[in-house]
Amino acid sequence: MSKLNLSVAIGDYDRMRPLVDGSVQIDAVNAQIMLLEPEEIFFRAFRHGEFDICELSMSSYCVKTAADACPYIAVPVFPSRAFRHTSIYVRTDRIRRPEDLHGKRIGLPEYQLTANVWARLILEEDYGLKASDVTWVRGGYDQPDRIEKIALDLPSDVRLENAPAGATISDMLADGEIDALIGPRAPSCFYRKAPHVGYLFPDPQKAAADWYARTRIFPIMHVLGVRKDVAEAHPWLPAAVVKAFELSKTQALEKLSDTSATKVTLPFVEERLAEARQLMGEDFWPYGLEPNRQTLERFLTRHHSEGLSSRLLRPEELFHPSSTESHKI
Repeated sequence: MSKLNLSVAIGDYDRMRPLVDGSVQIDAVNAQIMLLEPEEIFFRAFRHGEFDICELSMSSYCVKTAADACPYIAVPVFPSRAFRHTSIYVRTDRIRRPEDLHGKRIGLPEYQLTANVWARLILEEDYGLKASDVTWVRGGYDQPDRIEKIALDLPSDVRLENAPAGATISDMLADGEIDALIGPRAPSCFYRKAPHVGYLFPDPQKAAADWYARTRIFPIMHVLGVRKDVAEAHPWLPAAVVKAFELSKTQALEKLSDTSATKVTLPFVEERLAEARQLMGEDFWPYGLEPNRQTLERFLTRHHSEGLSSRLLRPEELFHPSSTESHKI
């Protein structure tokens, strides 16, 4: 049997590097790997279904799956996870605590982005701030006129408006035209140290660690998808994809744990790794359905309550059946 030639679009992460350099391969697949930014992958995947295997926004995938309109079926591989206490930026001259956001204007690149779902969950559950308590202003970080990649049907009490033509939410935050900004990237005005722009949480790492200690949730941002027509034609493929990506992650962590020479250009990597394992356990970045069931259920409940997914999804509905179990020896 000749190998399948499949396009694979993923981010440039250490956990993907063994797949990229060929030390790990998907069984019977000749992978044509493209390392792209998440925004490009998601736009091309959800608008045109361009890739055979690709990273997908968890939120966008749930919107499409609930509507039975997704060209992809996921496998329980989670290329991106992040605590989102670092994703909320504010005008520090106006906002000193989360409760101060009530009645304010908050910019975001797209309302349904996964990072924003998690951030709104944190703000409501811990500080009582509902999505209907603020005005949301949608726009590009540094390029004006960014659009929502998929159509939404939000609750009537959620106020969502577009940024003025030609405006960006980074400049609007710097100029005081909005009071805060939430999104997966830091706005450029934060990096250039614009006056009165900073984190909502002064120590977001501590806030996130405290939140994890209470909730045991490490938020999932992205999931891995296989185009449905490809999975249907090759039913062995989803399980093979999980196997390869799990092995790739394992090899990446082994390299990170090797203290003979630091593998990333950052001091104190070994200490950070030890801290993460002390807080979150040895397998702090788990793949698979069961180790992530609680996190998935929490996200799916929130996603549906926000009006983003048209029905409440069960975790099992997200994944190809063959990808949620494996053999044992």
